[in-house]
Amino acid sequence: MSQQRVLPQSKEALLQSYNKRLKDDIKSIMDNFTEIIKTARIEEEHQVSRSTQGEQDNYEMHVRSANMVRAGESLMKLVSDLKQFLILNDFPSVNESINQRNQQLRALQEECDKKLIALRDDIAIDLYELEEEYYSSRYK
Repeated sequence: MSQQRVLPQSKEALLQSYNKRLKDDIKSIMDNFTEIIKTARIEEEHQVSRSTQGEQDNYEMHVRSANMVRAGESLMKLVSDLKQFLILNDFPSVNESINQRNQQLRALQEECDKKLIALRDDIAIDLYELEEEYYSSRYK
């Protein structure tokens, strides 16, 4: 696993798009959070009234918080996509798991075969002894 695997072009492009989505969503969260903090500044004298400025700030905070929620949901979707990508494209891991399970089942099969052979041998010996006893007692 220490070797770097070469990914096909489509997989490489997909991973680059995942990386871009991650950076864009985190940047969106940071930018919107920074702007919300800036909105909570100490009031200065403006040309608009206080109530109008308050409504504008309230509207801006709602829009920015909605943007943060959207970016968070996008990050959750990205995590889901990455999990799906890993499950569908991690063939070496899947093959290794299948081989390990195959080896376990073969070992179990060999163990069962040995037990069955030992049981067969024990039954054959007991049957031989029973036949000997039966035939020897029958002719006496």
